[in-house]
Amino acid sequence: MPHYLGIDVGTSAVKAILADERQNAVAEADVSLTVSRLHDLWSEQDPEAWWQAVQTAIEQLRAANASAFADIRGIGLSGQMHGAVLLDENNRPLRPAILWNDGRSFREAQELGAKHPELSHAMGVIPMPGFTAPKLLWVARHEPDIFRAIRKIMLPKDYIRLKLTGAAVTEMSDAAGTWWLDEARRDWSDAALAATDLNRQHMPDLVEGSQPSGMVRSEIAAQWGLQGDVVVAGGAGDAAAGAVGLGAIEDGSAFISLGTSGQLFVTTKEFSPAPEAVVHSFCHAVPGRWFQMAAMLNAASCLAWTASLLKRDIGDLLRETEAAYRSPSNVLFLPYLAGERTPHNDPYARGVFFGLSPATQQTDLVQAVLEGVAFSFADAKQCLEQAGTPLTYAGMIGGGSRSAFWARIFASVLDVPMVRYQGSDKGPAFGAARLARLAATGEAPEAVCTAPSILETIEPQPQLVELYRPRIEAFRNLYRALKPEFVRA
Repeated sequence: MPHYLGIDVGTSAVKAILADERQNAVAEADVSLTVSRLHDLWSEQDPEAWWQAVQTAIEQLRAANASAFADIRGIGLSGQMHGAVLLDENNRPLRPAILWNDGRSFREAQELGAKHPELSHAMGVIPMPGFTAPKLLWVARHEPDIFRAIRKIMLPKDYIRLKLTGAAVTEMSDAAGTWWLDEARRDWSDAALAATDLNRQHMPDLVEGSQPSGMVRSEIAAQWGLQGDVVVAGGAGDAAAGAVGLGAIEDGSAFISLGTSGQLFVTTKEFSPAPEAVVHSFCHAVPGRWFQMAAMLNAASCLAWTASLLKRDIGDLLRETEAAYRSPSNVLFLPYLAGERTPHNDPYARGVFFGLSPATQQTDLVQAVLEGVAFSFADAKQCLEQAGTPLTYAGMIGGGSRSAFWARIFASVLDVPMVRYQGSDKGPAFGAARLARLAATGEAPEAVCTAPSILETIEPQPQLVELYRPRIEAFRNLYRALKPEFVRA
């Protein structure tokens, strides 16, 4: 029986899923990663650490199900978007990768937008420090020797592809987040590249996410115990891969992703840019489709941070907080631990607890964190509405989707039904496995990328909807009041 491997190069971990032809996960692996923060606003990782984590994940999968692993016919890649992996003439990294949540290029992003305002429509969004293009302007300004030595610029998952196939290739959904892709034409923009003193020779080749990008090199196949030719699909950036895994490939399909970062994602049949609303309008991972997305830099990572700070298990904290929950918390939490993208485009924003008193308990803090993340999605929903895309329901994926309690908070904060799916926490790695199958078999995306079984649909509670409205406004007021202090801090 053929099997398909999905590998997701995330920020906190490399995750891998081995799926059979019935789309059942027959083995899973998860290998942790660390982030280096040498200076304020910086966020970096060593690309070789990704490859070592992939190797470890492969060992775990082989140990879990050796016979299924030997029958792999396709590999799909997903990963954190926007990261700048800078390679020399020998395809070796010139420096650590600068990640999506790195804010050092804020000045360069502003300059790029001011000098080339006409490009934002074609690129699908205004330039922001998270994107790859402003990072390269920062490197040119602060590390000119490295900039001159660059021969190829890769995205995180595509560095793994380079190791697997020897080919420098990316695909539309990940390329979309560089600020170098003409989204409507699904091709590199010569004008955007020239704006950052680069050209097409610096860029990887482009394929669709469901198309083959190369074959696994014979030495890797022998090392991993693979039999026969194994195709490597184009794959997807993590947001689009999550959509593929959830079957969100048709016009209007919507979901919320609660991973390290957060996304509110809606598939569109046409390219619908709305840069003025700080909404991302990008190419999807399957041909002829695009999506609009509000991107938040802080999501389930806020809950993990809180649990670490309190030295408590996340599951225990959630159970205790749910038991204590009566109404919206008196404590507000701004979840901007790593700055924020939608709607603020503010790398200086920081996390804040407001409203503490001697009566405040751990459960109050946790509830405030859960609500604060949900309030940031209320801002995202408002941005999508301004961009002409109303939200009538949303699925949930990512690690945060495991919590039905959090889903209930989201439903009432956003005032839309929330849909939880079976296996929704598998996320991008499962979507990557689906893309591997499409590349290997040539099947139509609609035949493979179906929605998983619904676990439950959670309706908003009218009383809570009304109680949350003033808290959302207080949340927005708190950010506005503190914004000048974030810059001075």
